[in-house]
Amino acid sequence: LGLRAGARVLRLDRLGLADERPVSLGSHHFPAARYPHLLEALRDSATVTAALARVGVNDYRRQQTRVTARMPQGNEAELLRMPRNRPLLVTESINVDAAGAVVEFGITRYPTPRVQIVFEP
Repeated sequence: LGLRAGARVLRLDRLGLADERPVSLGSHHFPAARYPHLLEALRDSATVTAALARVGVNDYRRQQTRVTARMPQGNEAELLRMPRNRPLLVTESINVDAAGAVVEFGITRYPTPRVQIVFEP
């Protein structure tokens, strides 16, 4: 997020469902001082994009996505209703606004083999 040590961060955890089955577990991190009303906007909005628009971020883009695989940690397997011995796909993403300032750092975990990730230009 480009913040100094000790700066406040707002974290939103979301469980994504498809046909009532978990398909993603996302953790979204935002610089709290930059968006003082974001928590309220997240409570009242269906999507992160809509919440960011409510606090003045009308456009942002993905700067980077890293994809790795690892075994589930803690309660991830339970939340995603998957075996502990099956790996997760993990994406780490950085989203920036039009000026290049970091808006969000996100980590999303996906249970295999329920999802596939496709990158297109």
